[in-house]
Amino acid sequence: MAEKPSVLIIGGLGYIGRFLALHIHKNNLASEVRIVDKVLPQLAWLAPEFEEACAGPKFMQADASREQSLQRIFDRSNGKQWDYVFNCGGETRYSQEEEVYKLRSLELSLAVGREAAKRGVKCFIELSTGMVYKPDSAPSKEQDKLKPWSKIAVFKLQAEEELAKIPGLNLAIVRLSHVYGPYASQWVATALCMARVYQALGSEMKWLWTKNLCTNTVHIHDVTRALWQVAEWYAAGKANWDAAKMGPTPTFNVVDKGRTTQGIMADLIGDVFGIKTGFQGTIISNFAKIHLHDVVEDVNDELLGPWAGLLEDAGITKPGPLTPFMEAELLKDTDLSMDGSRLEELLGFKYEKPQINKELLQEVIESYKRMKWWP
Repeated sequence: MAEKPSVLIIGGLGYIGRFLALHIHKNNLASEVRIVDKVLPQLAWLAPEFEEACAGPKFMQADASREQSLQRIFDRSNGKQWDYVFNCGGETRYSQEEEVYKLRSLELSLAVGREAAKRGVKCFIELSTGMVYKPDSAPSKEQDKLKPWSKIAVFKLQAEEELAKIPGLNLAIVRLSHVYGPYASQWVATALCMARVYQALGSEMKWLWTKNLCTNTVHIHDVTRALWQVAEWYAAGKANWDAAKMGPTPTFNVVDKGRTTQGIMADLIGDVFGIKTGFQGTIISNFAKIHLHDVVEDVNDELLGPWAGLLEDAGITKPGPLTPFMEAELLKDTDLSMDGSRLEELLGFKYEKPQINKELLQEVIESYKRMKWWP
């Protein structure tokens, strides 16, 4: 038996990092794992099942974007180098100043990328986003036109391009659609919290734009499986990768087979909450195109008070990471539409949660209830 790989996860307490650590732990995939994060486990809203995988001796508190932390992060007690490094770090909140993304995302990626190259790490996986593609309702493949449409994506694309220039870095890039699953605190969480308020108010939940707007999704369970499979494939020699045709850097979209749209989400949420859902007419949507910030502010004003009331009524004094607060950046009239066939064809990857459905959404809500986050 060859020794199992050793694994370093940067940003290991983030949503994807913690589930990746849990996947590795549950399936006993690694000889050693180190979880690095600038946040302490006690402050990261970790559910009990992550304790063993993410905390204790496996955890190291450090800011990987700081040059002086890198030696401590990468050095191992046995003097060997890490086999796989997963960069799950970076700023994931929307609507921050550009400088925040530059420091916390771009600089972080380049700092750990350069260190991984210097140390001859077998595989360095950079997490990126499908928001780097030029928005189009037709699904984007990995080599399609790029035109990032969120600040996160602008700096993620810069990181992708700069990492590719680092000599000796064994780089693979994974571009994700909207990731959802238990304990999710973004995107799907916002919609669920909004629906809970509309349910309490007894009013209809209406989306902007149209039901055909693509909001492609992928379940966290499949994301962690895909990340591990890409690392294994890379370290084993990148079978069937044709650099002349596909480009020098192995890049993979990770997106489920459900072609999720706003219409699909509206129907599912209506079903889960027993509320009426629909779409704003053209007039309001056209107005929103020009005055998006005002529209978003109005919606947030309408929902935040009742949400606070619901939490109070439920006796939830320590609020978790959930909020119906909507980010204007995420409300743009832009398609997140991706084609994930390369991962399936080249690596034989199979999605175990091929599309978002009512049961999977209910599972997310149940996870919130276990954490006492849900009113």
